[in-house]
Amino acid sequence: MTLNYVENFLSPSEFCDLRVKAGLSAKSLKAATIALPNSLYAISIRDGERLVAMGRVVGDGACNFEVVDVAVDPEYQGKGLGRKVMEYIDGYLASVALEGSYVSMIADEPEFYQKLGYRLVSPACQGMTKKFKPAEQ
Repeated sequence: MTLNYVENFLSPSEFCDLRVKAGLSAKSLKAATIALPNSLYAISIRDGERLVAMGRVVGDGACNFEVVDVAVDPEYQGKGLGRKVMEYIDGYLASVALEGSYVSMIADEPEFYQKLGYRLVSPACQGMTKKFKPAEQ
């Protein structure tokens, strides 16, 4: 297994495929095509050409950062790739976050992120979401 670490490149189709393969919610190719170029930071880990792990940071680049789309191909889980993705993301955040910057995420595996220094905000705060219907075309 020869792994390559590539910053700031994910193709929309491989992004969509890995999300589903890793058990995350599906995203449309259209949404990925719009979203990915608007990332503040992205890291991908590849075995040859194959995308096997990824993660992104989105936000305004100063006050708010959100860690999103951290995913590892099930065939590669348990090999430390999720931790490696987060090391790259944390390195990026350490280089750009300012005093008072807020870094957030919705964690599907809170225990994993807690081992990396992230903390739950509840009960002081609660995460919230709202679903919107797709805009009429």
